[in-house]
Amino acid sequence: MGAREGERMIDALKEEEIVNKVGGRFKLSTLIQKRLVALNAGARPLVDLETKEKMEIVVEEILRNKIYLDSSNELKITGSSPSVGGPIDFDLDSL
Repeated sequence: MGAREGERMIDALKEEEIVNKVGGRFKLSTLIQKRLVALNAGARPLVDLETKEKMEIVVEEILRNKIYLDSSNELKITGSSPSVGGPIDFDLDSL
């Protein structure tokens, strides 16, 4: 991670703007956690950055309004179908 990108991520997390954008610190934490799980499960980043740092990717996705939590605290991706970019769902009963 470049120093500049890392500084932007840290600054963004310190700002109240990102907290207010998602509806509070709890929701911010939940959104970050859920998106990190999705990225670790193989979801593609929704932003093009020169970093492989997943936390930095998630923060940038939030800042660019690419992801949000719905009223049920479920991860949603702006302008896409519900399953795109989220964790992979397997219907084990159909196997």
